[in-house]
Amino acid sequence: MSFVVHVADAELMPDELDPSSVLAGDPKTSSAVLHVDDKVERGIWQITPGTVTDVETDEVFVVLDGRATIEIKGGPTLEVGPGDVCVFDQGAETVWTVHETLRKVYQITF
Repeated sequence: MSFVVHVADAELMPDELDPSSVLAGDPKTSSAVLHVDDKVERGIWQITPGTVTDVETDEVFVVLDGRATIEIKGGPTLEVGPGDVCVFDQGAETVWTVHETLRKVYQITF
């Protein structure tokens, strides 16, 4: 299956954000899954400004728009913005402080 998607124009569907994960603000998330099988999921994800906690999966993503500070428990604090590639290990505990609505393209490995 081959295709092309213009990420900036991709229609995203609202996601449910666990209210207990919200530390500040009123962040909203949305996404579009482009491909999923038993090994990987690929898609587009967006989050509006605010602060949330998360437990990460084995993921690589590229930030297309927006900016965030991602604190990794027991690890570095990452400043991410357009053009940055980020890699997370399975189980990493994070706090995302989203300064500007962030849109990324991701791949999660199962």
